Amino acid sequence: MKLKDRLHKYLVMGSVNCDRAPEEILREAIKGGITAFQYREKGEGALQGKEKLQLGLLLRQICKQHGVLFIINDDTDLAEALNADGIHVGQSDESPAALREVFPDKIIGLSVSSWAEVEKSPIGAVDYLGAGPMFSTTSKADAKNPVGPEWVRELRKKYPSIPIVGIGGISCGNSNDVLSAGADGVAVISAVTQAADIPQAVRQL
Repeated sequence: MKLKDRLHKYLVMGSVNCDRAPEEILREAIKGGITAFQYREKGEGALQGKEKLQLGLLLRQICKQHGVLFIINDDTDLAEALNADGIHVGQSDESPAALREVFPDKIIGLSVSSWAEVEKSPIGAVDYLGAGPMFSTTSKADAKNPVGPEWVRELRKKYPSIPIVGIGGISCGNSNDVLSAGADGVAVISAVTQAADIPQAVRQL
């Protein structure tokens, strides 16, 4: 399966996003059809050290059993310890070019929200782009202003072949706008973690 197909339904989650056991939510989401998972253990009350690693090991194992891509958010040590399939970084994290040297075979994703960010980024070193925030979001305290599906359309024109994943404020009601604009996938947090029926929510994305 091509990478763009494996990024189609992309769940981003850490323990702080869950109102019950993260592994339960992940299993339910896999039942619904997620194709990729990003372990993002950040924010107030996030697990640290050994606990963070233990949860990561559990979630990694579940993804492996079901053939779901397992990506780590901005933590090279954790990516190595968990033998993650990939690592996703933002503009203020480690450079994708430096990561590529350390992890020649891992999938590297990079968030971009403007042409200024694209111009200073080593796009050639990344495997996919996270475009956003698409809409306003409550899942990230430091989220930038929404750029909307139009941003996906612009990126797609410039980069016809690189996989693009829309992220930020995406729900079952607006995911189609993002995909119609040219995104290969949509990344969500609360649209799945807070859904009453998780498999159903994933299917509707």
